[in-house]
Amino acid sequence: MREHSDDAITDFSHRTLEVDGVAKTVHVAGSGPGVVLMPEMPGISPDVLRFARWVRDAGFTVYVPSLFGVDGAYPTVKAGEEVVRRACVSAEFRAFAGGGTSPVTRWLRGLARIAHAECGGPGVGAIGLCFTGNFALTMALEPAVIAPVVNHPSLPLDDPGGLELGDEDAAALRDRISRDGLKVRAYRFEGDRWCTGQRFAAYRALLGDAFDGRVLPDTAANTDPPPFFRDVVGTPHSVVTAHLVDDEGHPTLRARDEILAFLTERL
Repeated sequence: MREHSDDAITDFSHRTLEVDGVAKTVHVAGSGPGVVLMPEMPGISPDVLRFARWVRDAGFTVYVPSLFGVDGAYPTVKAGEEVVRRACVSAEFRAFAGGGTSPVTRWLRGLARIAHAECGGPGVGAIGLCFTGNFALTMALEPAVIAPVVNHPSLPLDDPGGLELGDEDAAALRDRISRDGLKVRAYRFEGDRWCTGQRFAAYRALLGDAFDGRVLPDTAANTDPPPFFRDVVGTPHSVVTAHLVDDEGHPTLRARDEILAFLTERL
């Protein structure tokens, strides 16, 4: 049984970073090449922070931007549902089909530029989770992003085979793959109703062999996730956070190790 409590985030620096006149809180830790780790719904949970620490301890500077929810909060049903409602009507996000690329990704590309300038190296990594899953791909429109990881992308919420991506951005991503040999890593559970096989098929249609989508069996999912994931998400979903099982040799832990190896190879 895991501890069910908030995370005070005392081992990160807490910075206010501004991009194009918009300031957001970003939690930063570690040293080495930069990796932007975006939160999943309903925010920067203790499980997201556990993954951030694994990235840090693997030799990277991890940047965790606060995009929604209460930073460090344990995901409960009532609070989580309110965060989802607010995000779905926010001008920063495009939660439903037909909305195109979420405007917040422009800010995130700016954060990637800051991370690259501060950390150096060949480029930075971008890891999206759930609501922000596809943002890691869109961030690759920024040349500094050379290691995008798309974890269980859930947008658009009302189109299981859709991609949260405007046509112009999709064309630009195809051009970058052709020009730079960009590779995209992705993960989902087989029976995930928020990130379906149809969605992975759409990614492959867009990206071709550059898309490395890996699927875990539902039986690999943690059976004791926080209440928001148990009662609202209601399906195996968060491969490296809420539904990860921290046992040696476990499929979800192997997925974590694969992601860290991907970042190491690319960065």
